[in-house]
Amino acid sequence: TNACVVMSLRLLFLLPAGLPVRSQGESQSDNKQMDNITIRQGETLFLSCSQGDFVTHTAWLNRSSILYAGEDKWSVDSRVSLVTLNQDEFTIKIEDVDLTDEGQYICAVQTSSRPRTTSVHIIVQVPPKIVNLSKDLVVNEGSNVTLMCLANGKPEPAIGWRMLSPSDDSLSSDNEVLEIPFISRYRAGVYECTAANEIAVDTQTVELTVNYPPSVSDGRDVGVTLGQRGVLQCEADAVPEADFEWYRDDRRIFSDFDGIEIEDAGAFSKLTFFNVSEADYGNYTCVAINKLGSANTMFCYIISLLVETASVLEMTSSDLEQTAFENNDLLEGPGAVQDGNSGTSTVFTPTCLLLIILLQLLLKF
Repeated sequence: TNACVVMSLRLLFLLPAGLPVRSQGESQSDNKQMDNITIRQGETLFLSCSQGDFVTHTAWLNRSSILYAGEDKWSVDSRVSLVTLNQDEFTIKIEDVDLTDEGQYICAVQTSSRPRTTSVHIIVQVPPKIVNLSKDLVVNEGSNVTLMCLANGKPEPAIGWRMLSPSDDSLSSDNEVLEIPFISRYRAGVYECTAANEIAVDTQTVELTVNYPPSVSDGRDVGVTLGQRGVLQCEADAVPEADFEWYRDDRRIFSDFDGIEIEDAGAFSKLTFFNVSEADYGNYTCVAINKLGSANTMFCYIISLLVETASVLEMTSSDLEQTAFENNDLLEGPGAVQDGNSGTSTVFTPTCLLLIILLQLLLKF
């Protein structure tokens, strides 16, 4: 303010109260306004004005505070220092400029006849900085998700969201908030917030984890030779990772049970028979479980016998049906198993049944 500046100048130059001091605008030659100076936060600012002949006093002021009076430093700020003071130039330096340094600066020169001022307005630009960001989230599939990103900077930064990994350009936002309604497992990943102005860019990321119940791949019929090593493998897609259980008919199987080993590794579970016997054929069910649900799949385990019996191989379907009737005790074997994927019951497949009947016939020869 002009009144404060005039008072500071009078005190500094010890001017009599009656000596006229022209305000800006009264004389274009005595009071000059320089173009605005724009500088980035953290840079060094040099302020300079010309002296001229017959100068008795000089000073640099920041608003109403005196920084330098001639060679005497009045400011307590260690960042401010004198660079040049001679008959032609009066220059000071301000290091590590901050937003608080923004404003009007005045170079005041007292000549033998009157004071002269030169003023300049300093604009400090600040690079963007993200100051408030949503934390990493873990949500259940179907939930509504809101991601928030707030940033400071000057000029005011533009803020945007995008799905970074896996990359998906269709899921983005041009403001501080990203809304994802009824989120699916395919929207899980890393999201990036970007704050940008003409100075710089700031980016930060949020990881979004989506929990969902297990689904398992369909079981396949497996054949193995007697006395050999056999493996059943079950794969489950789930977040968090599923725990596995294995069943033979309605009875749960544990590792080291009758020469069987069960090994779980991430999304896979493996059931290993080290010495397959005739008693190992039948239905095996793999069940995958996490806190959101369960799913299962069934395997038909068949023993392959390397026997060449023409009479058996040439049997017709009617012969197989008759044999099945005669061995109807096999039909009373493994019952229906609840399928966690579809919620329906699955019975022992006819193909598997016929293969078992064929096995019985082979064993008679």
